[in-house]
Amino acid sequence: MARSFFFISLLWGLSFFAQANFSVTQIAREHTVRHELEANLDRLVERAHELIGVPYRWGGMSVKGGFDCSGLLVYLFRHEADIRIPRTTAAMLKSGARTIKQSQLKRGDAVFFNRNGQGRIGHVGLYIGEGRFIHAPRTGKNIRIDSLSNSYWAKSYTTAKRFH
Repeated sequence: MARSFFFISLLWGLSFFAQANFSVTQIAREHTVRHELEANLDRLVERAHELIGVPYRWGGMSVKGGFDCSGLLVYLFRHEADIRIPRTTAAMLKSGARTIKQSQLKRGDAVFFNRNGQGRIGHVGLYIGEGRFIHAPRTGKNIRIDSLSNSYWAKSYTTAKRFH
């Protein structure tokens, strides 16, 4: 009887140890993934800063040819974070990416704007923190940083999505 109790206790202990070891391994793996994601987002935001001054070009998706607003985000996510996102602003909105409240924005989130006054969302930028975003504004303008608190952008702000 004592021997079977010892054996059962030993099995339970080994099972608990295996579960605990798996949990520690899982936590370490999740920490590594989060760390890699943060490093990718750092590179993404850093690269976005390097692109300030590149001209807007409708349909553009390259440094050489210029960017439109969604093309800029597609380029940044693909090349700096190895994340594939939809090509157009409309497709980004319809995607399964998590919708984020403005109060919960984190750098790397896509911020969306209604620019035509008719409720149609037609512009997207990359949130870089501290209430600011980088975007390709429109024909004749260059990639730049703007503030969400600017009256125009505050009025036009609609929603945000997290693709990371």
